[in-house]
Amino acid sequence: MTDEGEGAGGIEGIGSLTADGLNGADDGDGALDLEDDSGAVIAAVGRQIRLWRESAGLRAKDLGDAIGYGENQVYKVEGGKRIPKPEFLDKADQVLGAGGKIAATKQDLKEARYPKKVRGLATLERAAVEFGAYDNHNLNGLLQTEEYARALYEMRRPSYGRDEVERHVAGRMGRQGIFERKPPAMLSFVQEEVTIRRPLGGGAVARRQLERLLEIGMLRNVEIQVMPTDRHDHAGMGGQFQLLKFGDGTAVAHWEGQLFNRLVSDPKQVRIIELRYGIIRSQALTPQESLAFIEKVLGET
Repeated sequence: MTDEGEGAGGIEGIGSLTADGLNGADDGDGALDLEDDSGAVIAAVGRQIRLWRESAGLRAKDLGDAIGYGENQVYKVEGGKRIPKPEFLDKADQVLGAGGKIAATKQDLKEARYPKKVRGLATLERAAVEFGAYDNHNLNGLLQTEEYARALYEMRRPSYGRDEVERHVAGRMGRQGIFERKPPAMLSFVQEEVTIRRPLGGGAVARRQLERLLEIGMLRNVEIQVMPTDRHDHAGMGGQFQLLKFGDGTAVAHWEGQLFNRLVSDPKQVRIIELRYGIIRSQALTPQESLAFIEKVLGET
């Protein structure tokens, strides 16, 4: 279901992930605080900007004034302590006469803007040829609108700062490129009824989120199912999880908890998750019934 470079392999090199990177930043000055080890790329870009500035005979304040940023922000970017936004790079390139060399680093910094744990999850999802998820307290991150995701991060306890919220939201939205992959992966989601009915973020956010579910549910490679609350038998009482299968026949499961998550690659344990997911899907409404249910809730919202 995928090309040789993206899914023919297994899961070597994938580390453990933490809870906030899955389902459940910017302070207005155009840069993002660096909270994890994003590698030497960020430091190298900062050094390049500094060298171009010094070569142009400008002080950090001069560059900041010319591109609409504070002197302190310029120093942080040059020191590799903050990740510049694309606009920062474009303006700096123009002012410093870099001929596109600074602007060209936007692609290098694209993934570095996201939290490290999100980058790890995105790597798994890009490699998967099949993806299945069961979620019981909010919608899966791949299904969320930007407003719904922001509402989730804003209600987190202990609270995130504005920078952190925006950085996590950007990471979550970046993962949704999986829907545009060619060839497409097969994606399935089972959502508890309460996650469809709970108006997280308020009525307007909930309505747009339900509309988004209907849009995604119409894709030929996606199936969304709703698990009714009134089921007397339920194979998912152990909690929510994700199941990813790769082109080489390997698979992993991702088990989610309050504070810590576990990436399961042992074949015996993965088979247990596969068994449970199959039963969960058989107990839920069919994809067609589920879309009709979502439409009904949307009409009531």
